[in-house]
Amino acid sequence: MRRVLAATLLLAAAGCSSVPAAQPAAKYGGGNLDPIEWGPCTDIKRPDGEPPARQDTSVRCGKLTVPLDYAKPDGEKIDLALIKLPATGSRLGSVVFNFGGPGASGVDTLDQAAKALTTLRARYDLISFDPRGVDRSSGVRCGTGADLDRFTSLNTLPPNEETHRRTEAANKEFAALCEKDSGKILPYVGTVNAARDMDRIRGALGDTKLNYVGMSYGTQLGGVYATLFPKNVGRMVLDAPLDPTVSFEQRTLAQTRGFQNTYENFLEACVKNSCALGKDKATANANVENLMNELTADPLKVGNRQLTQGLGATGVAAALYSELTWPFLEQALSDALKGKGNALMYLADSYTGRNPDGTYSTQMTSFPAITCVDTAERPTVEQLRRTEQAAMKISPLFGSEGSGGLCRVWPANGSDQARHVNATGSAPIVVVGGKNDPATPYEWAPKLTAQLRTATLVTYMGEGHGAYLSGSKCVQGLVDAYLINGKVPQKGAACPAA
Repeated sequence: MRRVLAATLLLAAAGCSSVPAAQPAAKYGGGNLDPIEWGPCTDIKRPDGEPPARQDTSVRCGKLTVPLDYAKPDGEKIDLALIKLPATGSRLGSVVFNFGGPGASGVDTLDQAAKALTTLRARYDLISFDPRGVDRSSGVRCGTGADLDRFTSLNTLPPNEETHRRTEAANKEFAALCEKDSGKILPYVGTVNAARDMDRIRGALGDTKLNYVGMSYGTQLGGVYATLFPKNVGRMVLDAPLDPTVSFEQRTLAQTRGFQNTYENFLEACVKNSCALGKDKATANANVENLMNELTADPLKVGNRQLTQGLGATGVAAALYSELTWPFLEQALSDALKGKGNALMYLADSYTGRNPDGTYSTQMTSFPAITCVDTAERPTVEQLRRTEQAAMKISPLFGSEGSGGLCRVWPANGSDQARHVNATGSAPIVVVGGKNDPATPYEWAPKLTAQLRTATLVTYMGEGHGAYLSGSKCVQGLVDAYLINGKVPQKGAACPAA
């Protein structure tokens, strides 16, 4: 997310020769695992909050009970929501997915991604879940839709004392609402506990090893799992990797560079084809910057709402995640320059998880809850101003203080345990990094690979956040060959842009 967006090699080991056979549910933590209660899916949602037009009746949804606090395994429990797309062919086992965020609903996203995963589904049950603190799994709530409307519409321009005062006040109000509505779960939503949950899922599925695909934040979750349970790692793929060791400042500056680089690539592609934003890159960029400055002073009316500079910049960022949405971004910005902000507002809402009825998913609220408990870092005001100044020099459009301002006032303590990963002793892990990924810059891919010790890096030369579902047949072929046949990509493997 824009305001809380921070907005997530060395060894080529031999591949496994076979997937371990499914076994009866294992014991975990000294007690028998509760079974997963599978049944029909009744509340699947599309990105706009509406149910799908047609639901695959073979898809199953379920719940798994886990401890709220793993230090008290017999204490209070919470339910995790899961989804299963059963294998359509000769079944090898299960593959668990996490699609990122932190805060994305795995239940909804796996259902939406089903068509893109046909090859993998022919051999595996595909599994995903809403991690603790997300949506159906005791999702973190922070106030009403109106409260979140105020928070998401905050401007980052101009970067002066008045803007800083409003941002700090909004952060404090938001954190207080989270504590009021979700205080019980806030201390327990971190990635370490989510990794423990995944091992419970593995055991409840009857799998001796966890086969896993993690994207964006899901790469950190996978890395933490492989650190806690290296001997339980099966075939693991980490796509669009995070470097868990970076500080708030380092993350903010790297992501600001990433989004600015992708934005400039978008402008270059636009002006090659009679760009509606300007005849050349400089003119198009100037027109967009002028638009953002105008939105700061005079937001565009969109129904009963206002498209602010904060929402406008969020909309631009949302469309940069995939090259496929660049034409829509061009149209949205062109409309906004003509006084019509509906399309840019639509993009912003898709990013923040706002539904047409004014309600929100937990995307905006789960993100800071998980981010802030995954680190003990609590920046000072001086550090935030330094970060903002450096980010603004990189990009006036995307520069901000990052997630540190909200975590500074967060009501739950943080721990650095999830920032240290080392999968020594695990099966081979495949890391896939994109050269022009705006949200998880490529520089993080070799760093995570090195930290894991057992990983091999695949480089994707194209645009967009995430490579496996980008449309690259090369990346999908390498990943599927590993997941299905155990074939580890060669060291230095690279795929051209799709």
